[in-house]
Amino acid sequence: MPYSIMLDAGHGGRDPGAVYNGRQEKDDTLKLTLAVGQILEDRGLDVEYTRTTDIYETPVQKAREANEAGVDYFVSIHRNSTPESNKASGVESLVYDLSGIKYEMAQDINEQLEAVGFVNLGVHARPDLAVLRRTDMPAVLVEAGFINSDVDNQLFDENFDDIAQAIAGGILDTLEYEGETDNVGEEGGKYRVQAGAYRNRTYAQRLMEELMDLDIPAYIDDSGPFYLVQVGEYTNLDEAAAMEQKIKRAGYPAVIVR
Repeated sequence: MPYSIMLDAGHGGRDPGAVYNGRQEKDDTLKLTLAVGQILEDRGLDVEYTRTTDIYETPVQKAREANEAGVDYFVSIHRNSTPESNKASGVESLVYDLSGIKYEMAQDINEQLEAVGFVNLGVHARPDLAVLRRTDMPAVLVEAGFINSDVDNQLFDENFDDIAQAIAGGILDTLEYEGETDNVGEEGGKYRVQAGAYRNRTYAQRLMEELMDLDIPAYIDDSGPFYLVQVGEYTNLDEAAAMEQKIKRAGYPAVIVR
């Protein structure tokens, strides 16, 4: 599989999350996470879950599971809440900092959810959250509307399938999963390590510069329909694999291509 992802349904078990008129965040997040996962699996991604039933794990345990599984991405799904009911509505996504492919993925998810009908509250940095701080891979936490907003709950219930498609679509848009670049099995040629594929050159330029700041000699291949952020032209697969692991350890996705 070119990409793997761990999906986390927020809260669970003895931790209901936010509660409003008997509605529990942990139930909404599990239902939505499983729906998003099914869509991604149908598109060929390797999907793992922190939970598929009503159990409790700490955020640190969830981050550790993702690290031990060695997945490429981590996405945690939640519902938002405010001290007073019906005072806020909309979707926001949280990331460790506003950089890299995690930031782009958060923006893509928000834009897709905005198209469903949610107010887009933007992407915000939350380095204090364990599932964003302790994960070794790019991680995004999605707040899929406010659970104590009647407007958002109506939208959540009446457009549930569209919301699941929107979150999955945002993830897939970022990965450019349909790009035909994962062709390691071909005979001949040189190996490259790819860290991103974008329609927008600005995003590619930003990723390239971040990698170069880490002494990773990245460049942009613009010979095809996408701007590909790549490293090296290795004749030795082991050398390419070593660079792939270096990029992943730095917190970025990476896949070997030819």
